[in-house]
Amino acid sequence: MLLLAIDTSTTAITTALHDGAAVVAQSSTLDARAHTEHLAPGIRAVLADVGREPGDVTDVVCGIGPGPFTGLRVGIVTARTVGFALGVPVRGLTSHDALAHEAWLGGHRGGLLVATDARRKEVYAARYDLDDDGAHRLEGPVVAKAVDLPDEWRALPAAGRGPGLWPESLSGWGLPLDVSAGALADLAARRLRAAGREEDAASLQHVDAGGGFDGLEPLYLRRPDAAPAVAPAVGTAPPG
Repeated sequence: MLLLAIDTSTTAITTALHDGAAVVAQSSTLDARAHTEHLAPGIRAVLADVGREPGDVTDVVCGIGPGPFTGLRVGIVTARTVGFALGVPVRGLTSHDALAHEAWLGGHRGGLLVATDARRKEVYAARYDLDDDGAHRLEGPVVAKAVDLPDEWRALPAAGRGPGLWPESLSGWGLPLDVSAGALADLAARRLRAAGREEDAASLQHVDAGGGFDGLEPLYLRRPDAAPAVAPAVGTAPPG
């Protein structure tokens, strides 16, 4: 097994490889607006780190957000393209689950809020409970102003960049700040093992929404900032 993990839902453009036993390579670049420029080099870098070729990849997992429109689109389209080119299954996981999983790997237990930057003075937020078995999402993700989240959410220690942006509204445990593809890969590998990995890859048609995975539909949670212009109907005057 050589699983390639990709996430572009936060400031980190992040990639990793997992060999079924552990994360063997990881690359992350912090840049909120240059996902296209950094993602392909990141994939090449992790493969080069372990002396592997693209054809060695057996599985792809991609974070599906929530996150900004452009970043998510770049990551998911890249994951689909790699999977199609290599003929391997591509699966999606909620990106906030990877942040919570990294907090769990770091030893955090109990309640946790994951709150990432949604721009427009809002956060993408989800509430978790972390016990010895893992991180369990209880509610969300949602998009809202930090101050408008339920009181019980805002009282929790928080992962993601939300506490740094809105310290007056969120409790600042604060780490990890961005999604790590290593944590995403580890979570995916654990879920594949839990599912017994009995499925026939050919039957997945490169998309799997079962076995603890979430499909590949992006979690935008709201409409994109940009919208196509609508031309006036023939025979009508333009506005203004």
